[in-house]
Amino acid sequence: MADAYLYDAVRTPRGRGKRDGGLHQATPIWLLRTLLQALASRNKLDTTLVDDLVLGCVTPVGEQGSDIARTAVLDAGWSQGVAGVTLSRFCASGLEAINLAAAKVASGQEDMVVAGGVESMSRWAMGSDGGAWFMDPRVNNALGFVPQGISADLIATIEGFSREDVDAFAVTSHQKAARAKAEGRFQRSVVPVKDLNGMLLLDHDETVRPQTDLAALAKLNPSFEAIGTMGFDGTALRKYTEIERVRHVHHAGNSSGIVDGSALVLVGSKEIGAKAGIKPRARIRSWAVTGSEPTIMLTGPTSACQKALRKAGMQASDIDLWEINEAFAVVPMKTARDLGVDLDRVNVNGGSIALGHPLGATGAILLGTLVDELERSNRSTGLATLCIGGGMGIATIIERV
Repeated sequence: MADAYLYDAVRTPRGRGKRDGGLHQATPIWLLRTLLQALASRNKLDTTLVDDLVLGCVTPVGEQGSDIARTAVLDAGWSQGVAGVTLSRFCASGLEAINLAAAKVASGQEDMVVAGGVESMSRWAMGSDGGAWFMDPRVNNALGFVPQGISADLIATIEGFSREDVDAFAVTSHQKAARAKAEGRFQRSVVPVKDLNGMLLLDHDETVRPQTDLAALAKLNPSFEAIGTMGFDGTALRKYTEIERVRHVHHAGNSSGIVDGSALVLVGSKEIGAKAGIKPRARIRSWAVTGSEPTIMLTGPTSACQKALRKAGMQASDIDLWEINEAFAVVPMKTARDLGVDLDRVNVNGGSIALGHPLGATGAILLGTLVDELERSNRSTGLATLCIGGGMGIATIIERV
């Protein structure tokens, strides 16, 4: 197999996923149009060289439906020869899109692919696409379905993470993100979003709160205790008999924020990069997905990271920087503990607790953040990983060129 290289990464700012959020006025197709045009412009890219756009979207309905990827390349004025496909692997969709693009390039069947994701959560609410996992009582019962917040609290209970532990992690996420924002660490990748008239809608991530502290978080009530007492705790306890009760420690302040956003990366072979006159920034060394127990659901990153490391012939100690999605505080805390990774190397510019989690786009955002930080800090290797609904994990390893 040939090597697949990452040539560039762009993203929108992340806007609050509410009607008063900075990106609510922008349709999902407008976010993609903005990024596709920026990607072509900044790389002086001849778009006839691009084979496909592989796009993650967790809620592909309404404005996000009908294979938005193909519509986006046409709306952005790219060559009509560029195909487009939309996929969903829940929260990992953006990273899955990149991994699929890398596989296409590595196989030699395609030369250059754009990959990433989009999610306009203020316009299309999470879960509005339905599905048997959520809506079919027979499937719910057979698979031991619980909402992800219950899964997060279950992990915290089993692993012994206290409310204070997860709140402290959340405070650190905001502190790191605030520092990164103040130092301009996101400027290379963030593309401001303007409206049809050229007026600025948003040019910065909206949900970072530098003032967040333990005292403020301590005032927040657990978000998932009520639905736990309605029966979901019982479902979890039937599988995890080693505990007597689920301790509810997660809330809005130590869980990922609901936001709007999009991200794209340019992936290609060494030869196509030379033809296009652009230099690679990183080599995609390996990638992996795994399945895990669906009730606890959020433990998949550990096995996915281990699998990707094996594929690359590496150990966790060989990775300089980690991006572990902060779906809930307990996820990166457990993953780092499992792999023996110091939290000082994890999410050094903050994570989804501070910056938000635009479901279909987050995986691509993490990989773009990773390559930017590897370059800024003059380090070599990085790994991005996410937990996934239904009990899965995903991981991708890159190495600076």
